[in-house]
Amino acid sequence: MRIAFIIYNGMTALDFIGVYDSVVRLKTMNFIKDLHWDVCSTFRKVTDSTGLSLGPTKVVDSLRGYDMVIVPGGPGSRNLIDDTEFLKWLKTARGCRFKVSVCTGSLLLGAAGFLNGRKATTHPLAQNELKKYCDFIVNQRIVDDGDLITAGGVTSAIDLGLYLCEKLAGKEAMEKIRQRMDYQH
Repeated sequence: MRIAFIIYNGMTALDFIGVYDSVVRLKTMNFIKDLHWDVCSTFRKVTDSTGLSLGPTKVVDSLRGYDMVIVPGGPGSRNLIDDTEFLKWLKTARGCRFKVSVCTGSLLLGAAGFLNGRKATTHPLAQNELKKYCDFIVNQRIVDDGDLITAGGVTSAIDLGLYLCEKLAGKEAMEKIRQRMDYQH
């Protein structure tokens, strides 16, 4: 299983870290030995919405070949919904088995055309913006529409990460990861 974690300027770090920390434990705790991931961006250096700097492991490489692409949200998502180069790059994820987002990352999936005729969620304050891209907005923490999985606001990133752990490796693996993280839910 190959996962592309997307990062960009102005993202919310917890949207990325919450799901990243949970999901990579599938490998570090030996639940999925052939799990591989990259932190992908169109930028060589990324600064989140508060000034935290992050470095991608892949820059501008196609997202083809990944099984899952995970897109965080944040104020910077609004700058990218009209960025044709970024969207062209994100669209290379079309063949990915799963397209996943946290918070306003769903706006980016929508701007890339992945939400047409689908169910999705986002941060409650961004639901009106999501209507432009999505026919069925569901006010839930996590919405699983087959190959499209979206999560609500910022703190839902950890819930999403654990949800993905269960989906990929089963309830027992998810529970052991949750306990290791000392996450109450």
